[in-house]
Amino acid sequence: MTGGVVVAVVVTRHRAEQLRVSLESLAGQTRRPDHVLVVDNGVDQPAEDVVRSSGLPVTYLPSQRNLGGAGGFALGMLHALALGADWVWCADDDGRPSDATTLATLLDCATRHGLAEVSPLVADLADPDRLAFPLRRGLRWRRRRSDFTGIEVLHGYASLFNGALFRADALDVVGVPDYRLFFRGDETEVHRRLVRSGLPFGTCTAAAYLHPEGTTEFQPILGGRLSAQHPANEVKRYFTYRNRGYLMAQPGMRWLRPLETVRFGWFFLVSRRDPAGFREWLRLTRAGRRERFTRP
Repeated sequence: MTGGVVVAVVVTRHRAEQLRVSLESLAGQTRRPDHVLVVDNGVDQPAEDVVRSSGLPVTYLPSQRNLGGAGGFALGMLHALALGADWVWCADDDGRPSDATTLATLLDCATRHGLAEVSPLVADLADPDRLAFPLRRGLRWRRRRSDFTGIEVLHGYASLFNGALFRADALDVVGVPDYRLFFRGDETEVHRRLVRSGLPFGTCTAAAYLHPEGTTEFQPILGGRLSAQHPANEVKRYFTYRNRGYLMAQPGMRWLRPLETVRFGWFFLVSRRDPAGFREWLRLTRAGRRERFTRP
């Protein structure tokens, strides 16, 4: 087995057909995962039949309580470690590897560069050369995979958890996602821990993971020079802003708080003329700073 034992973790909820496509992509890898763990947060609409028919060595973990993405990945990653994984590969039910060599490429890149964690570029499912989440390096925004020609590894950057590959001993240092966050911001929190750990990590530009485009929530301000995240869905907005408040109170991210206050103040009060929206943002970010993790 090249690279040791690889256990893939997939978290799903109410997306059986997308999960089927994701698992087919895992099964089609030239270097297949040695085991796959599927955490199902939606047992009222179970995905068990999809999992059992995948043709993969698989463990199905149904949860009677919706653990969210954070709790689902935490449960799956701990279970993977308990199974003896040398590597934990985080997959997704609405995304998939871009081609059959993604896992092999990530393993090779991590080995050659001594990385504790390596991620692929996350590309738009509808346009695989375009990034699903634009990436700024220095003062320049990079929006297409072709923008990274000649760059093999983006050291110190990773888009978690879409296709992220962790060494098992990296998780000993970094830990698993914080269940309290439920979803939204859990990937940023683990990235923060990676940065502070001092472990080498990065993004392998030769590998890609396909995911639905994720920029529609970001509203441009100041002529497009900045943007503010404003989910239209009330529940998504609740977790996005509350968890962001928690993150801005953590070591390594506290410098963001005054900048975020100015940015969202401009967005709500000047761009949208929505003082009630700004009061909601202040209330939710304050709840996060105070670690008030109740669900709406």
